[in-house]
Amino acid sequence: MLPWKRVLIPLASLLLASAATIAPAATAQAAAASNSGWNDYSCKPSAAHPRPVVLVHGTFANSVDNWLGLAPYLVNRGYCVYSFDYGQLPGVPFLYGLGPIDKSAEQLDDFVDKVLAATGAAKTDLVGHSQGGMMPRYYLKFLGGAAEVNALVGIAPSNRGTNLGGFTELLDYFPGAKDLISTATPALADQITGSAFLTKLNAGGDTVPGVKYTVIATKYDEVVTPYRSQFLNGPNVRNVLIQDLCAADLSEHAAIGLLDRIAFHEVTNALDPANATPTTCLSVIG
Repeated sequence: MLPWKRVLIPLASLLLASAATIAPAATAQAAAASNSGWNDYSCKPSAAHPRPVVLVHGTFANSVDNWLGLAPYLVNRGYCVYSFDYGQLPGVPFLYGLGPIDKSAEQLDDFVDKVLAATGAAKTDLVGHSQGGMMPRYYLKFLGGAAEVNALVGIAPSNRGTNLGGFTELLDYFPGAKDLISTATPALADQITGSAFLTKLNAGGDTVPGVKYTVIATKYDEVVTPYRSQFLNGPNVRNVLIQDLCAADLSEHAAIGLLDRIAFHEVTNALDPANATPTTCLSVIG
C-alpha cells in the first residue's frame, strides 16, 4: 500500500464511523423540524407564496443540520418548506451527499414529485447549498426538472467544481488517489474541477429555458474555489457576491449557508422578486 493511503484510509474510516455516534441526535432534530412547520406535508402554499420550497443540502451534510437557520427563516415568512437526505453511502447514517451526483439528482426528482403531489402546486422553487446548489442543475438539464421548477437558488454552489485552493491539482502526483476518492466518495470526485460529471453538466450552456437562476457567493469561500467559478452564465441568471451587498459580511463557505441572514434575505428576494427589498448589512436583523 502506498504511504499516503495509510493516512487517507484511516481518516476516512474515522469520519464515517463518527457519523454513527451522532445519528440519534439527527433523528431527534428531524422530529423537531417536522413539529415546527418545516417538512409539514399538510402545508398548502398561499397566494403570496404559491410554490413550495425544497432545500437541498451539501456534501457531508444532511436535511436537518444544513437548514437549521434558513428553514425556520422561510417558514416564519409564510413558505411551505421541505428538505430531504440524498446521496447516501451504505452504512453511513448521518453524512449524506456522498454518492454519485447523477444518482442524487434522481432522488431530487422523486422528492420534488412527492412535494408537488402533497401541496398541489404546479412547480417548486429549489434552494441548495454547495453541492446542493449545483446538483439540481443536472435534474433540470437531463431529468426533465425544468417542467417542475420555477427557480434555483444556489448558495456557494460548486457549479464548476473546486480545486480546493490548488490542492486537487496535486492529486496527479499520487498514483491511485483519484481512483480512491471516486470509489470511496463519488460525489467528491464528481466535484473536482474538470471531472467527467462537470464536463457533461456544463457542456452546451449553464442554464435551461424557463428556470430563473440565482447564485449567492462569498469571496471568503475556502471550499469552492476560486469563488467566481460558482457564477453562472446565461439568460435569467443573477450572480450575487454577498460582500457587494455588505462589505462587513465575513461568512465563508459553511456560514453563508448555515447562518448568514444577509444571504437569507437574498434568498427571499430570489423566491419573490416582485416584492424584493434591498439587501444591506441591516438585513441581518430583518
